[in-house]
Amino acid sequence: MTDTDNNSIPERKRGSGVKMVYDLLRDEILDLVLPPGSPIDEAQLAERFKMSRTPIREALVRLAGEGLIDTLPNRSTMVSNIDFINMNTYFDALVLMYRVTTRLAAQHHRTEDLQVIRARQAEFAAAVQAQDALAMIATNAALHLAIAEAGRNSYFTGLFKRLLDEGRRILRLYYQSYDDRLPQRFVDEHEDMIAAIAARDAEEADRLARVHAEQIVHQIQMLFSRDRRLDIAL
Repeated sequence: MTDTDNNSIPERKRGSGVKMVYDLLRDEILDLVLPPGSPIDEAQLAERFKMSRTPIREALVRLAGEGLIDTLPNRSTMVSNIDFINMNTYFDALVLMYRVTTRLAAQHHRTEDLQVIRARQAEFAAAVQAQDALAMIATNAALHLAIAEAGRNSYFTGLFKRLLDEGRRILRLYYQSYDDRLPQRFVDEHEDMIAAIAARDAEEADRLARVHAEQIVHQIQMLFSRDRRLDIAL
């Protein structure tokens, strides 16, 4: 292909190439397919995706902007480590968003919102039944974002989405911390929250969301406090 042919590629197509690389790498990082500390090689990625280094580099810049990859002084690139030191500030924000979005959903939801919420809950329950941790992470996020959207505050919804996205690596470790079957109580706690939302009981919805979020935080803190090496192999 000539330089002229390269220059004739529509901008939209080039942009979609960047997005494809960004989306795939982001999912692989957040799902621990690419564990913290893994090296990132532009040449290997260009070969993998069958494209030039330019869109690869643009995708990596976006990932770096989200704190998912780091560029070292020697110009090598790696998947960023999980910031365990500042984890408590993340947990504080996460618990608050669980509470405020569930409370607002109880106050402001519409009938069609409950239909969406219950559909997302059915998907989550199916993931628990299948013992599929990755599906649980995705369907849990979808459920809580549906609840947030029912609260009709786009700022809270956007922040909650960011927190859930940023926490995917943590939640992957969280679900791995259960040595036997993932507990049914996750489904039951969701059902109780949905019932409180449907009843427009904002106080109860807030309380249940706090308990739900705090038990997740407690389990993760117990996991990280163990004096052993975390096994994050899939």
